[in-house]
Amino acid sequence: MKTKAYILIVLLAVLAISLPTKAQNLNFHAYNKLLQKHVNSFGEVNYQAIKTDPQLLQASLEGFTKTQPNKSWSQEERLAYWINAYNAFTIKLIIDNYPINSIKDLKNPWDQEFIPIGKQLLSLNQIEHDILRNMKEPRIHFAIVCASKSCPKLLNEAYTPSKLDLQLTLATEEFLSDETKNNLSEETIKLSKIFKWFSEDFTTNGSLIDFLNLYAPIEISQKAKKSYMDYNWDLNE
Repeated sequence: MKTKAYILIVLLAVLAISLPTKAQNLNFHAYNKLLQKHVNSFGEVNYQAIKTDPQLLQASLEGFTKTQPNKSWSQEERLAYWINAYNAFTIKLIIDNYPINSIKDLKNPWDQEFIPIGKQLLSLNQIEHDILRNMKEPRIHFAIVCASKSCPKLLNEAYTPSKLDLQLTLATEEFLSDETKNNLSEETIKLSKIFKWFSEDFTTNGSLIDFLNLYAPIEISQKAKKSYMDYNWDLNE
């Protein structure tokens, strides 16, 4: 009987290990603590402090590498995971090469396959283009941050499934209200190049103006004259 009980315990343990990871087992505690400690309300990152004391960053990254999304996860759970993973591993990329003036000082920063998720190594581009953009949520462009001043600000808290819609809405509204990144009036709009690079993502349910008017602080005319602002790739510190 003891032998049978032992075999049963072993089989249950193996089964538990092989089952897909449930989203509720994932928490962003370490990553959230990292953001609150080293990112200010303007989205500026204290890379020097993280490099000097990297334990929180390492704990954050381990949280992503030990848990990965699967088909049982909701859209909100997968979005929160991948947005946070993108931002956390962008911080790692900067820290591994710090001090630098810009992420563009690095060779092919978005194509480096250095992110260990499951049994594969992913790049930032793969997370952004192959995963996040395929989820058809255009507001992700105001949540993922490429470590540059013209990027949306890095939120100093983790994105979470329960608050995701509100967090994405606020991130989009704040980005559009920031006159260093977008300058809006009823008849003339100077936009971040994000709206040029990813234009198709913002026009799936109407025109670009339709999308902007959902989140902009003013009502923009459909006939507004459009241009794009220069993009500042200086490090967001």
